[in-house]
Amino acid sequence: MEKMIVAKTGNEAMAEAMRQINPDVVAAYPITPATEVVQIFSSFVADGRVDTEFVPAESEHSALSACVGAAAAGGRVMTSTASQGLALMHEVLFIAAGLRLPIVICEVNRSLSGPINIHCDHSDTMASRDSGWIQIYSEDSQEAYDNTIQAMKIAEKVFLPAIVSVDAFIISHSMERLEILPDEEVQAFIGEHRKPYDLLDVDNPITLGGLDLQDYFFEHKRQEIEAMKEAKAAVIEVGKEFGEKFGTSYGFFEEYRMEDADLAIIALGSTAGTTKVVVNALREKGMKVGLFKIRVFRPLASEEIKKSLEHMKAIAILDRADGMSSFGGPVFHEIRSCLYESEKRPIVTNYIYGLGGRDIFPEEIESVYKDLEKVAEKGEVKNLINYLGVRE
Repeated sequence: MEKMIVAKTGNEAMAEAMRQINPDVVAAYPITPATEVVQIFSSFVADGRVDTEFVPAESEHSALSACVGAAAAGGRVMTSTASQGLALMHEVLFIAAGLRLPIVICEVNRSLSGPINIHCDHSDTMASRDSGWIQIYSEDSQEAYDNTIQAMKIAEKVFLPAIVSVDAFIISHSMERLEILPDEEVQAFIGEHRKPYDLLDVDNPITLGGLDLQDYFFEHKRQEIEAMKEAKAAVIEVGKEFGEKFGTSYGFFEEYRMEDADLAIIALGSTAGTTKVVVNALREKGMKVGLFKIRVFRPLASEEIKKSLEHMKAIAILDRADGMSSFGGPVFHEIRSCLYESEKRPIVTNYIYGLGGRDIFPEEIESVYKDLEKVAEKGEVKNLINYLGVRE
């Protein structure tokens, strides 16, 4: 199998993946910095390169509502959004998940207002983390492309919707080397569309979205919860199959130089790439440091995370969002909880960084590792919650 090597931005990479998936319906409303994804895809529609029905909606709420209708009618459905757009979809996110519709959103991580900001942090997807959607984070354009293809197959295996995200501008608008698979290979990989039901099947009528009170709501929600648990196996199965067919396997997370590491940083998205550079440099200086990159945040692989991290001396969790709980970021809360039952728990600290697109530099990441070194020596944390790169 021959891959085509091209230069593409993260937005272009996700649009290419959408083209190869060839969904039945894409309903969308443009929003910076995700506009390009559906703009490029609309050109594929206009040029006859896909069989998709493209629905330009009047808002993101309407766009996802149209996606829900199309998926309930038996279609393979996708869309794209960012930030305030995802926030405007918030009501419908729960409906799509509750109705078990395998819709895929190509999401560009951008800060939520206010103040108004169009640059990267993870506050948008973190605000939606409990909506019942699978969440997959991408380090670069290649992962954005690969993750989008896998997300479609994972979603249709467990009948849950999925979000694939890239960091705004850092990845969405940055040109990188990209390996594109042959169209027919992508189609063969995702297979025939699997739908949970078909609202237009008049011979087998169903009620959809009916009033669900104390009598059955809990049971229906419990089924959705079980589906998210089942998604763990689907993520591994699809990631392994992707590797066998195309050469790169994927899992819940990536462990970079963690085999003998005493100190580790946990990160999501593009910051993982910068951290790898720092890890390599510090390794040359004799420091036993590593990176634990979270790829799939929903479902959270709690047991796997615990087994991978419980032997560490000290860990710094980087959050590109604050939980507004006065106690750090959402990734910090969840990873710390994963480690609670460990017999030998590593010391854990939190660094909030990069809000509103503020850059994080290698020197800052190196300073985190140096902090961890001191924490490991003393056996205690001076500041549990830290703000990296903010002016005092």
